[in-house]
Amino acid sequence: MHVPSVTAGYLAILALLYAALALLVIRLRQSNLAPFSDGGNVALRNAIRAHGSFIEYVPIITLMVAFLEMSGTPATRIHVLMGALLLSRLIHPLGMYARPGTLLFWIGRAGGIFITISLLITCAITTLSRTIAGASSALK
Repeated sequence: MHVPSVTAGYLAILALLYAALALLVIRLRQSNLAPFSDGGNVALRNAIRAHGSFIEYVPIITLMVAFLEMSGTPATRIHVLMGALLLSRLIHPLGMYARPGTLLFWIGRAGGIFITISLLITCAITTLSRTIAGASSALK
């Protein structure tokens, strides 16, 4: 087992993106005098949801990828998984701010969540299969 350094590098970049999303929410809360909720402001509501969506998915996917990296998954595969997570989390907020029905809306929102959910399922199944394989080999 080794330190998940590839995952850690991507996580650092994702943390900076998360900070940017948080700062946007703070700025919009201050400018709209809305310390709680969204104050009825659509831009603030979208910023809150983009921030919330990020924190709903990134930790669990990153944790599973880190486990996969520590269990010996090739670095190329880890780069693909974490690169896809980074891409999905970059395009999703763009879609949140796009006008509904536009191409940017569909690419950002639908594409971002499709990639994210695909990663969630892929990582879960891969982690489960490795866990089951490891448990069965330990029993032998």
